[in-house]
Amino acid sequence: MKALHTLIAGAIVFALAAPLAFAQDGKPAKKLYCWNEGGRKVCGDALPAHAVDSARTEISAKSGLATGQVDRALTPEERVAAQQAERAARSAAMAEEARKRRDHAMAESYATEQDLRNSFQERIVLLDETVKASQLGIEGRRQTLLSLLRKAGEAELSSKPVGKVLADNIRNQHDELLHQQATLKQQQLERSTADQDLASALERYNTIKAAKPGRG
Repeated sequence: MKALHTLIAGAIVFALAAPLAFAQDGKPAKKLYCWNEGGRKVCGDALPAHAVDSARTEISAKSGLATGQVDRALTPEERVAAQQAERAARSAAMAEEARKRRDHAMAESYATEQDLRNSFQERIVLLDETVKASQLGIEGRRQTLLSLLRKAGEAELSSKPVGKVLADNIRNQHDELLHQQATLKQQQLERSTADQDLASALERYNTIKAAKPGRG
């Protein structure tokens, strides 16, 4: 019985509170609108079509108090910028979440700091060996290209045409040399950042380990 009285009392409170947003005839309470137009403030009980996209304040006609604030509509350029900012924020959030997962996996994968150092050292050694191999390959490719160019030069000095096979071979060797040089630059960049990556990983690793419960 007590629960029923509580339910009825709650219903009465809701019924009394609901009409606050409505007039006595049950229709929505009348509003006034104020917006800037030509550098001056304009107010009215109806919003003209040309002011629909303007920033405005909505005021209760009954109490005279502001009940809401509506920002102006964005321009097409602003909408594009807002969408780009939203996408950038989502990408940043996803990247941060991925970093946290990697950090968690790193903390779980390596029992000690030395284990992490050893893992990075293996990567550094591999990068060093890869750079050396690429440098040797480039030097060999350069010598091959120089030899072909000498043959072409000798043919021209002897007033003989440079054969198609030789010309195609020179072009192929040159293109491959450029490709190998670009690959070497990327490998050298990865190697140059490896030490910095290790320092950053160690910092994150020690921070995560220190934050784990049970550590003194």
